Amino acid sequence: MRSIFREYGLPAILLVVTVVTTTANGARFMQNFLEGLPPVASDADIWPWPWLARHPHLYINGWEFSATLLGILLVHEFGHYIACRVHRIHATLPWVLPAPTLSGTAGAVIQIQSRIPTRDALMDVGIYGPLAGYLASVLAVAAGFVLSLNTRANSADAIIQFGGEPLTIRLLHGLVARWDPLLPSFNRLSPHPVLVAGWIGLFITALNLIPGGQLDGGHILYSISPRLHKAITLALPFALFVAGAVFWVGWILWGVILLIPAMRHPRVEPEPALSGHRRILGIAALVIFLLTFTPTPFAGSSLVSIIHPHASAAAQ
Repeated sequence: MRSIFREYGLPAILLVVTVVTTTANGARFMQNFLEGLPPVASDADIWPWPWLARHPHLYINGWEFSATLLGILLVHEFGHYIACRVHRIHATLPWVLPAPTLSGTAGAVIQIQSRIPTRDALMDVGIYGPLAGYLASVLAVAAGFVLSLNTRANSADAIIQFGGEPLTIRLLHGLVARWDPLLPSFNRLSPHPVLVAGWIGLFITALNLIPGGQLDGGHILYSISPRLHKAITLALPFALFVAGAVFWVGWILWGVILLIPAMRHPRVEPEPALSGHRRILGIAALVIFLLTFTPTPFAGSSLVSIIHPHASAAAQ
C-alpha cells in the first residue's frame, strides 16, 4: 500500500514552501520593475530575505511572478502525469522544488514508478510535458510584454540582461508590437515579472528537451531510436563542457548530470515500433527546442569570462 503522505502530503508541502520562496523572489523582481530597473540589478536582488524583513508589506507584490512560474511548472509536469495515467504508468504527483534564491524554485519533477510499456507511451510521456509547458510559457511571455507597456524603462539601466534571447521571445515581441506600436523596442524594455516568469519557462523547456539521458528530450529521442540515444548521450556531456567554457558555465553542470549512472535510460521494449503519427511529435519537439534554446542564456557567464573577466571584456 502506497504511503498517503508520499502520495499527497509531500507534494502539497513542497508546493506550499515553493509558493513562499517564489513569491519572495517575485516581490523583489516587482520592486525593481516599479523602479525601472532590471529584474536583478544588484547582488542584493539574488537574496531578497533581508530586504523583505525590512519591508514585509511588499511581500504580496510577488504573487504575479509566483503564480505565473508555478503555473508553467505545474502545467508542464501534469502534461507528463496525464500521459502516464493514459498509459497506465504509475507516477507521483508533481513535486515542485523550492529554492531560497534566484527564481525561488529549482524546478519540478514527477517520479515514474512503473515500467514504460511501449515506445509510443515513452514518446507521449516525454513530449506532452514540454509541449504543455511551452504553450503556457508563450502565453506568459505575451501577457508579460503587454504588462511591460507602461513601465519607466527608457534608460540604459533597464536593458534586459539575460544574454541571448530564444527565438520565441523575439517572435512574440514582434507580434505584440504589431498589435500595439507603443510597445518599447526590445532592447529598451524593462520586463514585468510575468515576462520574467515566461522567459524562465522557456528556459526550463529548452533544458528539459536536451536529447540525452532521462531528460524529456532523452525520452523522446529514445522512443525514436535507442541506438541514436545511446550515441548522443555518450557524446553530449563533452559538448556541454565545451559550451560551458565558451557560452554559459551552467552547461558544465548539465554535462555532469548526464554522466550520473542514474541518468541511464531504462530499457523499453523495441516492438512495437514507434507509430508514424508519433514521429510527428518528435519533429514538434525539435521545433520547440530550436524555438526555446539559446547557448548564452545569461550574459557574460561563460567559464572563460568568469576566470578571465578583463580579457573577456576587452574581447567584446
